[in-house]
Amino acid sequence: MKKAVVLGAYGFIGAACVSALQDQGFSVCGVGRNSETAQRTFPDLVWIIRDITATAVEDWQDILGDADVVVNASGALQDGARDNLVAIHETAVTRIVDALDGSRTRFIQISAAGVSEDAPTEFFRTKAKGDLKIQSSGIEWVILRPVLVLGAQAYGGTALLRAAAALPLAEANVFPNAHVQTIHVDDLANAVAQVASGELGSRFVADLTEDGSQSFSALTQSVRAWLGFPKWRKRVAVPGWAVNLFGKSADILGRLGWRSPLRTNALLSLENGISGAPEEWRRRGGIPFKPLQETLNKMAATSQERSFARLYLLMPLAIGCLSLFWILSGIIGFLSFDVATNELTANNVTPGIAIVFVALGAVADILLGVTVLWRRWTRWACLGMIAVSITYLLGGTLLTPNLWIDPLGPLVKVFPAIVLAAMVALLLEEH
Repeated sequence: MKKAVVLGAYGFIGAACVSALQDQGFSVCGVGRNSETAQRTFPDLVWIIRDITATAVEDWQDILGDADVVVNASGALQDGARDNLVAIHETAVTRIVDALDGSRTRFIQISAAGVSEDAPTEFFRTKAKGDLKIQSSGIEWVILRPVLVLGAQAYGGTALLRAAAALPLAEANVFPNAHVQTIHVDDLANAVAQVASGELGSRFVADLTEDGSQSFSALTQSVRAWLGFPKWRKRVAVPGWAVNLFGKSADILGRLGWRSPLRTNALLSLENGISGAPEEWRRRGGIPFKPLQETLNKMAATSQERSFARLYLLMPLAIGCLSLFWILSGIIGFLSFDVATNELTANNVTPGIAIVFVALGAVADILLGVTVLWRRWTRWACLGMIAVSITYLLGGTLLTPNLWIDPLGPLVKVFPAIVLAAMVALLLEEH
């Protein structure tokens, strides 16, 4: 049985490649950097847990030594707290190519349509440099460059499209001159499996795309119809400065670990259009790809898809609301320090304990409000908010029970904060 090694095997594209290769009779080994996510995605797959950016040539030789096919489905959209584009798209690819030098292993690189060294985004430029390293090598290679990849799993561009299609009241009209081509992730994975079989030859570059194209507005409207939402009655033009502001804000969040599809690289890619030239793929006898409407028809849109699209819009607001609520709570605690301590001492709490209780509460509130913004710590911050909220409820009940009947309901209002924190903690998911 032939063996395939898939890098980024639990990702959106990588997971589809694993399934397609298995269907073709390959024994598949996955490479990823998160053991928990890997086991959750494919619990029965053989996994090698590695950070590909920190893996040396010698280690790659050990990992790939008995592989017939290597599929590189790893990648990142933009530099951030967890990603370095040069390290992922250039350094890691160079080391893998060096490790495969002299072998008969077929290396399949999943790149992107439109890459070039003078492209407007670092994503495309680094991808292009990695592709050039592969092309200049003596190994058996194939570079596949898909256009916008759609699939049942909502991630990256697919998630962004669903969120845009779920906007209430009116369509946000952005990039009116941009045209986009699409490909279903299963078609892409089947193309990888076809290349892996060797029937199309090697040492070629091919764009993978549907035949037609559509404006970004038409694409969004098609996705909205697929989701089952009614047609928009209004269209609101979004000015360029607002789009740039969204992108810059998402870039800042990227430094905190959030891989938002609204970052500058993604927006620039959409603005310039996403299209490919399928002639080389057709000339070699590659499988045909479904047009957009057939792609959408292949994916059943249920209440789960509609709920996700709405929640994807609400999640940033929920996290921002939690952060603001807790930070302001802490600041107000300091500004009303004397009032809060007097409330406690009026209920037979000693002044020293009252001061400590109010001060620690205010500091904890601010720390939790700031920490929830870091993607790595968001879930823990939410759990901390729940714990602190329960502590406030118990402490308030024991020390100041009269607050339960206060007209402003300070203790009653803790319950919605607990529910919101629990919702965010439970819904944090990427793959």
